[in-house]
Amino acid sequence: MRGRLGLLLVVAIMALRCGGQSPTAPTATTPATGRPPETSPPSPVAPTSGTPQIFVGAGDISMCDSNAESTARLLDGIGGTVFTLGDHAYFHGTREEFRTCYDPTWGRHKARTRPVPGNHDYESAGAAPYFEYFGPNAGTAGAGYYSFDVGAWHVVALNSNISIDSQLAWLQRDLLANRAECTLAYFHHPLFTSGPDGSTPDVYPLWQVLYDAGAEVVLNGHEHFYERFAPQDPGGRADPVRGLREFIVGTGGAALYQPVRLAPNSETRISSFGVLKLTLAAGRYDWEFVPVGGASDRGTGACH
Repeated sequence: MRGRLGLLLVVAIMALRCGGQSPTAPTATTPATGRPPETSPPSPVAPTSGTPQIFVGAGDISMCDSNAESTARLLDGIGGTVFTLGDHAYFHGTREEFRTCYDPTWGRHKARTRPVPGNHDYESAGAAPYFEYFGPNAGTAGAGYYSFDVGAWHVVALNSNISIDSQLAWLQRDLLANRAECTLAYFHHPLFTSGPDGSTPDVYPLWQVLYDAGAEVVLNGHEHFYERFAPQDPGGRADPVRGLREFIVGTGGAALYQPVRLAPNSETRISSFGVLKLTLAAGRYDWEFVPVGGASDRGTGACH
């Protein structure tokens, strides 16, 4: 991955200022727990191999109606690892909402799901029901950021609902310690969007670290539609050589939105329920938005 030398220099300087601590030691903690976040929680669904692997999912999922069941049926026919992009059980992420809304639908894929939390999950204090429901596959309770491998790809799950600064040093160390050719990150709130909720500038530092480390793909939810962007830098400038491609996939079942503007570098916008199916291979990725009904979207990209 590009940018490693510069990133190594930055982290080495940080280590010297902190008394020479190793820049790759997993020592980051979160104020919520005081414990180090898991960097690779146990799971049977993230194989490491040279063969292409499926990574499929969406966010903004269950309102206790038939929409979440419709998208869960799509997952029934697609193998691989399932990702979720937050806001699992509306409106408050309570234990009862997880039990009655999420579990009967997407919950049947729980064993192969790697989630990140959304703002509605935090409607319950500390997102406690979310962390209880998903257990180790959600990372350390109270932190919710972790990493793992899917085939040839390194995948980083981040938590855009808590302090971003508390995750940056961990993220830098993780990317240095996992030098895969291809990297994907996912979290709830998008930096770029054509939707009514608008940009979340707080996640800019995450983008900067990922960009500097040479990551390829960012997945987000929060906006209840599908949007695909051209590769761009953290400042929103098109960058076909080094840029990250952002996908918004808030299409798991919550009431859909319509775009309200055309954001720079936005290539496709679809207001339909569905899931994003990524095929992650060595040096490349294929994407397909699989709708419950209506338009689809597919294409391919290369790693830097």
